[in-house]
Amino acid sequence: MSESLQEFRVSNDAIDEAPELRRRMDEEGYLFFRSFQNPDDLAALRMQMLEVCRKGGWVKEGTDLADGIMNLESRCTEGNPEYTDVYHEVYKLPSFHRSGHWPVVLDMMETLFDSPVIPHPQKVTRMWFPQYTAHTTPIHQDFVHFQGAYETLTCWTPLSDCPVELGGLAILPRSHKINTVREHHFSLGAGSLAILESELDDGWVTTNYELGDTLIFTSLTVHRALPNLTPDRLRLSLDNRYSAVNQPIAEQMLTPHLSNHTEFKWDDVYADWEGDEDLKFYWHKYDLDVVPYDDRWSAWGFKEALSRARDGDEAALFYLDRTIKREGDTAHADEARQVLKEYGQVVTAASL
Repeated sequence: MSESLQEFRVSNDAIDEAPELRRRMDEEGYLFFRSFQNPDDLAALRMQMLEVCRKGGWVKEGTDLADGIMNLESRCTEGNPEYTDVYHEVYKLPSFHRSGHWPVVLDMMETLFDSPVIPHPQKVTRMWFPQYTAHTTPIHQDFVHFQGAYETLTCWTPLSDCPVELGGLAILPRSHKINTVREHHFSLGAGSLAILESELDDGWVTTNYELGDTLIFTSLTVHRALPNLTPDRLRLSLDNRYSAVNQPIAEQMLTPHLSNHTEFKWDDVYADWEGDEDLKFYWHKYDLDVVPYDDRWSAWGFKEALSRARDGDEAALFYLDRTIKREGDTAHADEARQVLKEYGQVVTAASL
């Protein structure tokens, strides 16, 4: 562990004490549990996901699938069309969606909310390539992306042992106490929005995760991924949201993840399912308070990317080129084309 990173507070000692767990969440903005989820279930899901990655050309030929050794020539990240192609094949796995409904997680969420909860339909997995650090998920709050209610909770779980060098999550304790959304700026990493570290206090916490460890935090808790510094290993994790059934939920959380990057609907997800009927459109049985997506943060991030690209910022130039390839003929893509035309140069991933 880096000297600038400290260890999580482990809350296994209070796992059966609901008032104390709620107090710690309110005070620290997160809860961390050792060996909370079944490691055999997580490992089995990881193997299914890696098999999809192998079919997509991501896994190095001749290596043991369980090792998760990557073909570095296939490196890509969220926002690249080639990433979305493989990601959405993973998204079709019923076992991936089932993991968001495992009783041990739902029971904990109901304890923390003191209410019936709904797992958000938009399940998320992160599949991060090694030695691709410019694209690491930046410092941010989840609310700018997932919205709905501030009280929404995220559950993050690695699908293997995840030492610091593989790139787990780090949390800034008590950062949620501001009780509002902080200013975010353009970033190349997942989500494309970041809080400047210079605007934050020190005190980051993380750990060398073991399979089964689980991190839960609020939508206002400041966090980040650490870079995957391994030579060749993929980092896989589950990254799901939960809220009380009587709280607002944002409309985009009722759609498949990254369906804004390509045409991808629930019928595509369910097309080859045999069974698991209870997971199909399960949210329709709730009388949900669905609220519209607020694009103020994404709009500001894109505007800042345009400005930085005009000044020759390589990350912004790469981001605009990626936007064009992904979106084709949208207004954003047209603006991006104009800026790249003015600049007269495209930045490749290899140069970042």
